[in-house]
Amino acid sequence: MRVLIVGNGGRESALAVKLKEDSRISKMYFAKGNATTDKLGQNVYEDGVEQLRNFAIKERIDLTIVGPEAPLVDGIVDEFNKHNLKIFGPRKRAADLEGSKAFSKKFMQTNNIKTAKAVVFDAYQDAIDYVRTQQFPLVIKASGLAGGKGVVIANNLTEAESTIHSFMIDRIYGDAGIQVIVEEFLKGFEASIIAFSNGAKLFPCVPVKDYKKVGSGEKGPNTGGMGSVAPNPDFTDEHYKDFEANILTPTLAGLNAANIQFKGFIFFGLMVTNNGVYLLEYNMRLGDPETQVILPLMENNLLDVINDCLDGKDVELRFKDQKAVCLVMTSGGYPGKFDTGFEIKNSEKAQTQVLFAGARNSGDKIKTSGGRVLSLVATADTYDAARKAVYEDAKTINFDYEYYRDDIGKF
Repeated sequence: MRVLIVGNGGRESALAVKLKEDSRISKMYFAKGNATTDKLGQNVYEDGVEQLRNFAIKERIDLTIVGPEAPLVDGIVDEFNKHNLKIFGPRKRAADLEGSKAFSKKFMQTNNIKTAKAVVFDAYQDAIDYVRTQQFPLVIKASGLAGGKGVVIANNLTEAESTIHSFMIDRIYGDAGIQVIVEEFLKGFEASIIAFSNGAKLFPCVPVKDYKKVGSGEKGPNTGGMGSVAPNPDFTDEHYKDFEANILTPTLAGLNAANIQFKGFIFFGLMVTNNGVYLLEYNMRLGDPETQVILPLMENNLLDVINDCLDGKDVELRFKDQKAVCLVMTSGGYPGKFDTGFEIKNSEKAQTQVLFAGARNSGDKIKTSGGRVLSLVATADTYDAARKAVYEDAKTINFDYEYYRDDIGKF
């Protein structure tokens, strides 16, 4: 069996490691891959929906799994379906639940899904006039894809006006900021739940804690994720019942009512408050770095789960009774400006799982090539044991201007 995985982050490395266990897979291709996937299969450099479609036809790919959001929003699943190419992921209409926060918020409101109060704006001055009448803090979001960075908590009017100007006028995230959502601020802690979809039902994985801010103590700007822990120790059985009743079940009902069935992943970004669990956002894919802690705990054969979902069968997910901790090492300056091309030393000495992301093989060396350079992942019976293991390896591995938070998995 020949498998193509689209993406080049730590998430795709985690998928590769999990699928490598399956003897039915004869070859894996990665577009564009990284230093980990380069060792587990073949990195290829096709880009865009048409090039990937042509590659899948030429190489007789039996299954394609899409990691990042952009190809999904660009309609890669629709295109592959036209050519009878087997692919796991949502069609464009479903992917728009992530690609357009305005569309997503309307879906939540229409289907009585528990979410923060929000107003969508297409015009800059209307948004400015609105925030001048509101109490702070407020959450301001760019509607389109911004790599996990298009969300700002504005603590006062000056910050709100500046953010709206940056999104809608300066276009710091391009067309993603054409529309903005101004949302009430919810106080609590975040949690992530990723579910498989078989086109008719949703099958949730264990809840994950994701560390989004660049600085320890959840300070500084948002990033794509600085680490993760599973299961989320703060997310109780009562929280799950609230999520199931007020978010999971009405989401499925809304998808069916709107004829937005799909076979892929759906990610629920949650905020747990004193008033219960609220839905912040949908992602229509596996999360990064959530995937890095979910897959090591999953006892199921991943290929079997995906094939069963594609065939419309029910699945019963099973997870180890252990804890998983993921620490992300980044290039200094991320998520702002940073330099790359630095040699990563001593990764071969790591005792934990090293999943490269922004890193490339260069001759006999591995060099940095992106902001989030690698993930270190450990599983153990306790959070402390897993945390200790990844931080020991973080001390061993080094590259110029490396940076990581010191509080991942610290409870």
